[in-house]
Parts: sequence; structure tokens; C-alpha cells
Amino acid sequence: MLIRTYFSLVLTMLLWGGTFIAGRVLAGHVTPVDSAFIRFFIASAALIPVVILTEKKLSIPPLKCWLPLLLLGLTGIFAYNVCFFFGLQHITAGRAALIIASTPLAITIFAAVFLKERLTSYKMAGVFLCLSGAILVISNGHPQRLLTGGFGPGEKALLGCVASWTTYSLVGRQVLKTMSPLTSVCYSSIIGTILLAIPAVQQGHIFDIVDISRTSWLSLAFLGIGGTALGFSLYYRAIQKIGAARTGIFINLVPVFSVLLSWLILGEAIKPIVIAGGLLILTGVSLTNFKAKKLRA
Repeated sequence: MLIRTYFSLVLTMLLWGGTFIAGRVLAGHVTPVDSAFIRFFIASAALIPVVILTEKKLSIPPLKCWLPLLLLGLTGIFAYNVCFFFGLQHITAGRAALIIASTPLAITIFAAVFLKERLTSYKMAGVFLCLSGAILVISNGHPQRLLTGGFGPGEKALLGCVASWTTYSLVGRQVLKTMSPLTSVCYSSIIGTILLAIPAVQQGHIFDIVDISRTSWLSLAFLGIGGTALGFSLYYRAIQKIGAARTGIFINLVPVFSVLLSWLILGEAIKPIVIAGGLLILTGVSLTNFKAKKLRA
């Protein structure tokens, strides 16, 4: 059963790695706010029939779940995307990715503090191995380049991404005690879509969607169905199975898959040091999860 969970998480990170490729395709063709809104509109439209077919109906959440669901939509979808796109207007993608790479560390620490998940030396060692590997992958073997520049509005916005996704992961753990992963993702996606519709309509470009190219629509469809509907559902199901901290550590695989897909699809070069960084990440993920399982035996 754990092997299936780990496999689903690797698949999720592959899908999320692909979202960077889709985002590059959309760049310059669809505005960031419109991309985020359309992505989650497609995701919500895909999730609703899937929930109905899988669980026979789309149940109305209990009253006590609505506030946490609102928080999920506000953090993991609305705030994360707003912070992400705003941050990329001020700093490079490499610096942004480095800051976001600290998300598993934040999830691990806060899961230990608020959810009382066991914080072992093996788990922390795995987190830092993953973070070191992510730095090598993101910087293409030149980590010193990521440390240049001050701490301005872009960096603050990306820290908002870390805070948003950490909150999304931890609050989601509590929601999953009452709702299924699929239903909770569906409702948080719908709420996030409604929130994203506000700035999208205010910008006024959303009404030009008829002019979006076929390639852009394919990218948006992948973002909505693969990166969001499927990816978020698998991520939440894993949180339910193995906890927020152990699930979050897999996020470090996203830059690895992003670099590999960039090499395969966009023809970008990969240095040996980047491969070494990927191996560090895999070692950290294995250490965190294998030792945690052994300690419970």
C-alpha cells in the first residue's frame, strides 16, 4: 500500500514538473491571472463529474468544514498563485524556485509543532539532503548565483508561497478527517476559482479567451486536469496516508522533473552536477520515508 502511495506522489511531482513547461508555453500569450483562473476553472469542471462518478454524489460538506475549505481555497490556490506570479515579476525563476524549495522544511517543522507529527533526526537529515539537492538542480550547479541580490518584494512574495502551501497542506490534513481527498480538493478548487475570478474580471482580459491559441488551450488543459485535478487529489490522498511532512518532502522532486522535461521537450542542457543534485534529492526522500517507516515497526 505504501509503495502505491509513493508511486502516486512521484507521478504527482512529474505532473507538477510539467506545469513549468506548460507555463513557459503560456508566457507572453495569456496573462498570469487569466492563466490561474482558467486553470482552476478547468480543474473544477473536471473534478465535479469525477467526484460524482467516484463517490456517487457531490456531498455538501458539513458546516464545520466550510471555514477550513475557504482557507484551503484562499491559501493553496488564490494566495499561492497571486504571490507566485507577483514574485516572478521581481526576481528570477531560479531565486523563486530556491525559496519555494524550502516548503518541505516548513511543512515538516509546522507539522511537528501543530499536528504533533514525529520529528526524527532521520527526517530532518532527509529534508536537508533534499534542500541541498534542490539548490544544485535549481542553480544548474552554480548555487552562488542564487544568493545574489537583496531581499525585496519578490522574495517576500515567494515566502508567501511557502506560507500558503504549508497552510494548505496542514489544514488539508484536518479536513481529510471528515472529507475524502477528492471532495476536499474539488471544493477548495471551486472556492479558489471564485476568488481568482475577481482579479481576472477586473483586468478585463478574461473576455479575450476566444483568441487563445490551440497550443495555449492544450497547456491550460494540462494545468487544469493533470497539474491540478489529478495532482492535487493524489497529493491530498498521500497526506491522508502518510502525513503532511512525509508527503511534503516529495515536492523537492518537482525541480528534478522540471529540468528533465525541459531537456526532453525544450532541448535544454543538463550538467552532471544537476544529476548529482537529483540523486541527493532521491536519497533524502528515501531516507525520510524509509527510516520513518522502520521506526514505527
